[in-house]
Amino acid sequence: MTETPEHVPQDADGMPAVVRILLVDDHPLVRDGLRARLESIGHYRVVAEAAGADDALRHAAGMPIDLALMDINLQGMSGIDLTGHFHALFPQIAVLMLSMHDKAEYVLQAIQAGAGGYVLKDAPACDIIAAIDQVIAGGVYYSAGVARHLSAPLQPAQLLTPREREILRAIAHGKSSKQIAGDLELSVRTVETHRLNIKRKLGIEGQANLIRFALEQAGPS
Repeated sequence: MTETPEHVPQDADGMPAVVRILLVDDHPLVRDGLRARLESIGHYRVVAEAAGADDALRHAAGMPIDLALMDINLQGMSGIDLTGHFHALFPQIAVLMLSMHDKAEYVLQAIQAGAGGYVLKDAPACDIIAAIDQVIAGGVYYSAGVARHLSAPLQPAQLLTPREREILRAIAHGKSSKQIAGDLELSVRTVETHRLNIKRKLGIEGQANLIRFALEQAGPS
């Protein structure tokens, strides 16, 4: 299991002083345009690019990355499937989908796979910048064009990946991070990262409130 890499120094708000970005898109011209746009922002640094899943996973395993900006149409597997692999193997890396597809099912599948947000490729640059900052901070972001296609607001459980729901059920059963790690064959650090992601997605503060939410979701025993 890949451990969480050390992060660059944080600013006064707890945000990375430099956001290290992996671009995952199968079109070189798109990557070139994104790199130029992002690196015009002082605290963004594009540290790697990938056209498909194999290169993206290799970069994620080999260097510190804070956020993957990911298309759906890739070489090897879809960006949604790749997001699921990222979330399982590298939960410390935030994923933001940047896609031409605006259908609600794509958005929901991406969020369930572990993406922290979904922005359309034709969105204004300010939307992409806002999305990156929001997702890096642990929030969830949809561009306006995406939000219009969601027939109803996502329910809390829909924001969680299958792994996060699995961990939430274990929390409801009173299991510690060490016990959960043993049951799921994960490192304790990875379980703690998943717990943090659950709290951030759901806006939960504190361990007691997380346990209370887990018990509410589990229902009567």
